[in-house]
Amino acid sequence: MTDLIDCLEQADPATFPYDDIVAEFQRVGKHFVCKELLAALDNVRRLAIGEHHRTASPEAGLLKRFLDCALDKWDGKYDYLSYTGLSLLPLPDESDTASAVRLHDRLMLLLITDTVRFELAAADGRTTLLPRMRPDQPVTIKRCRLCLRLFASRLGPLGLTDAELAAGPVAAARRACAAVAPTVTPAEERMLQLSMLPVDTVHDEYMFIRVLQSFESTFALIGGHLGAAIRALRPADAQPDASLAAALLRDCAAELHRAAPLFSLLATMQVGAFRSFRQFTEGASAIQSRAYKLMEALCRVPDTSRLDSPAYHNVPDVRALVVDGLPNLQQAVEQSRASGVLTPAADKEVADAMSGFAGMLSKWRTTHYRLAVRMLGEAPGTGYTEGTPYLKSVQHIPVFTGSAGGEPRGLSESQ
Repeated sequence: MTDLIDCLEQADPATFPYDDIVAEFQRVGKHFVCKELLAALDNVRRLAIGEHHRTASPEAGLLKRFLDCALDKWDGKYDYLSYTGLSLLPLPDESDTASAVRLHDRLMLLLITDTVRFELAAADGRTTLLPRMRPDQPVTIKRCRLCLRLFASRLGPLGLTDAELAAGPVAAARRACAAVAPTVTPAEERMLQLSMLPVDTVHDEYMFIRVLQSFESTFALIGGHLGAAIRALRPADAQPDASLAAALLRDCAAELHRAAPLFSLLATMQVGAFRSFRQFTEGASAIQSRAYKLMEALCRVPDTSRLDSPAYHNVPDVRALVVDGLPNLQQAVEQSRASGVLTPAADKEVADAMSGFAGMLSKWRTTHYRLAVRMLGEAPGTGYTEGTPYLKSVQHIPVFTGSAGGEPRGLSESQ
């Protein structure tokens, strides 16, 4: 440890010993890293990054993002975003829908491949990482099968045949990992490494973090699609493109459907394992998910009681956007109807697409609540919320309301 701390005195963004630092964090868990190492890392952030600040080098930016995540507990700023390392992930945005889809698919492929790679390495005895409470063979087989379901629509370009994917789950998972491995760039490998800083040494936390990151990528992609759908319905100097808006909404529903096996993967988590590492995640909760709240706010303006609740006070930048008049889909549809520019056929197409998306989002939220009950019972949430009682209390907030259409009776949300 002394040698590692000493080498940090000469570290700069280009030569920073990521491998050694990440290995130490993963060896003991972020919550248990010694204060001397944390202080040395804080000094690196203050000095080395400060010297490179004027150049704004990519190396300095990466190191700062990593250290902000690694030192979140030290800084007293530990939260869901730093726990999941979201600043280190290439999440999709709304700049271009097609490129956002490609970015999301690639990130999902990398995250799920890394998840199953870790499961296989642990089962084979090829890793000492997160050694506590390892799952038994049936659980490993089930996780491989679920990861293959997540792979299904993303492995085509890699040349895996249907026969290979239909082989035994473990054998097929090995083939999938072997097919992906040669395509992973050094930058992607580094991203995967730096974004895995568990708080403890319990095996299941690895999968837990990767699933949360995968959901965040899905939410970010859907948020971009919703923004594009809103713009299609209220163009500056052209007729609304209702067909495009409807297609984007159908894509949103499809992405939620594609992500559904993530919940089944989470459900393989051992309750005891989850509760073991969860005691060190106080301060980090999905209630702090910016992408989720933005997705919700892009559907319609949250009710005042919702906007003034912990749900939005935990994401102040999204709340500020809403207060400042963030455009939303329900408003765009209502304005298009009021102006008479939507034909009855176009109106129905958009309403049907809204209904399909709302239905899938409602199903997602219900599943989230049920899984939380299974894992947490009545335990308080880790984001200073009431936990599952909080989720239960917000179950019946509709995705869309009023005359915008698309909201079947009973659709609700629970995050």
